[in-house]
Amino acid sequence: MNKQDKAKTKQSFKTVVSNNWFMMKLMLKAAPSYLIFYGLDAMRNQVSIFFEHTVLIGYVLEAAEFHYPFKRVAFVILMMAGLISLGMVFTVIASDYVGETRRPIVRERVRMLLYEKVKDIDLECYDDPEFYNNQVLALSEIDKQIERMVSFVQNTVSGITVFVSTGIYFLMKDKFSIIFAVVSFVLAFVFNQIFNKLSYLLRIERNPDERKRNYVNRVFYLNDYAKEIRLNPSVADILMDRFKEANDNVYKTEKKYAKKRFFARFMAQHVSNNLFSDVFYIGYLVIKAAAFKALSLSSVAILYNSFGRLKRGLRIFTDIYPFASETSLYVQKIRDFIDYEPKIKAGIGKEPKEGPKEIEVVNAGFKYPTSDDLLLKDINLKIRPGEKIALVGYNGAGKTTLVKLLMRLYDFSEGSILMDGTDIKEYELTKYRKTIGTVFQDFQIFAGTVRDNVVMDDKEVDDENVINALTESGLKKRLDSFEKGLDTNLTTEFEKDGINLSGGESQKLACARVFYGQADLMILDEPSSALDPIAEYQLNHAMLTATKDKTVIFISHRLSTTRLADRIVMLENGRVAEEGTHAELLDRDGKYAKMWRVQAGAYINV
Repeated sequence: MNKQDKAKTKQSFKTVVSNNWFMMKLMLKAAPSYLIFYGLDAMRNQVSIFFEHTVLIGYVLEAAEFHYPFKRVAFVILMMAGLISLGMVFTVIASDYVGETRRPIVRERVRMLLYEKVKDIDLECYDDPEFYNNQVLALSEIDKQIERMVSFVQNTVSGITVFVSTGIYFLMKDKFSIIFAVVSFVLAFVFNQIFNKLSYLLRIERNPDERKRNYVNRVFYLNDYAKEIRLNPSVADILMDRFKEANDNVYKTEKKYAKKRFFARFMAQHVSNNLFSDVFYIGYLVIKAAAFKALSLSSVAILYNSFGRLKRGLRIFTDIYPFASETSLYVQKIRDFIDYEPKIKAGIGKEPKEGPKEIEVVNAGFKYPTSDDLLLKDINLKIRPGEKIALVGYNGAGKTTLVKLLMRLYDFSEGSILMDGTDIKEYELTKYRKTIGTVFQDFQIFAGTVRDNVVMDDKEVDDENVINALTESGLKKRLDSFEKGLDTNLTTEFEKDGINLSGGESQKLACARVFYGQADLMILDEPSSALDPIAEYQLNHAMLTATKDKTVIFISHRLSTTRLADRIVMLENGRVAEEGTHAELLDRDGKYAKMWRVQAGAYINV
């Protein structure tokens, strides 16, 4: 274990307690009875076992050794049987009813907390592999940590109950017996803690390769990749090689920790526990009973039996802190994720005005957190209300990055952006983004109805406007062929009768979102790249016509469509290289004109 790995697992007692309490509070807030009933049942179970296996059996053995009256013994046995039966009824209520009905509620509410957080995470976090790994770990581990917390509560309550009940019994019968239990406890505690730290390191070190294995797994079963796999068999071979490589790395990682984990577990379970109870302690009892006549035979039997129970109870204690420490390491990642403070702040609460937007970009520059170089440099751009702007440029010029900055998915590293004369950082973030309608080139179709995919909101829906939006985007004819109309489920992810749209149809649906939203600023990033040139021209023309009173920024690699714009802005190497109308830029015979000539002849007379 190197110094860096040790640093990752080193936690103070306060941190362990704080993280476990944090997880416990989440669950108590979600459904208090879930943990409380499991805790009470754990206590009842150990109290029942104590009276049944220690008090009752001890009493029966003493009765046989010292000849107690039969009626008296029978009465005690029947009374204990009645109490144990009542306890079993409580277990049925606690585990089978409360546990089963509250578990889904706890999982749902805790997961919803994480999902709510995902909505606020800065987009730049997805560019940070370490943060992304931790986010995946937090979301994938949450159900397991809920179950671990239940086990933690049960084991803690059980351990305390055993310690108190059996400890009092030992103090009354033979105080020296406790020394054996304490020594066994301390040794097992140390080695269990080592084992759990090694298990955590194994999980963390294995995680990147497990993600690679899961990726290959998704590729082979998801419909998205089915055609590519069949048309390019070599890709499957490459992926299988990568799966094998990741699998080998997982095996090597497990092998790396195997001997240490085996040794720690062996010392904790067999040496620290079994050796003390089955060899040392039984020898002590035999000597004390046979040589010194200090114990009766019934007391020897009960003490040994109770020592086994005390040992198992104390073993729970030896596991509790290491178990809590391991839980804490995972919960810390969940907690870091929940506690993450977005860098893109919500502003001072200003609300954008209605109407077409005036946008001004002033001396703006941007670089990704993982880079030292500016991707966008000294951008100055002013867009008048209602103006239609086309952003053009070669791949990597910064077009998509610029519109993401306009939407505050990222914030500029330097400079500022003004909307209607106000710095966009002053606007309330959600309301600011609501004023912008967007279609990205990497848009997504969600597993839901056509209506859901157009509206993308939980507010009251106007079906007539949804149909109008689909008409304007050119998808109305396809909609008419659906038996369920707007209620048709898209994708076959969950519904057998779901519809899978073609690439062009999906883009038309994505564009329908913009038509329905009626935002004051439209940003269209390659919204029609999957369409043929004629359909693309027609869709763009329809979009610009439908948004005649809106401010529109659109990106297109096909320069035939840029002629529809009021002004064209060409980016190159993160700077504004040229701007003007289509005719003006052709007259300048600059970079735009060069791009145009490359594509000329394709769709000039569309």
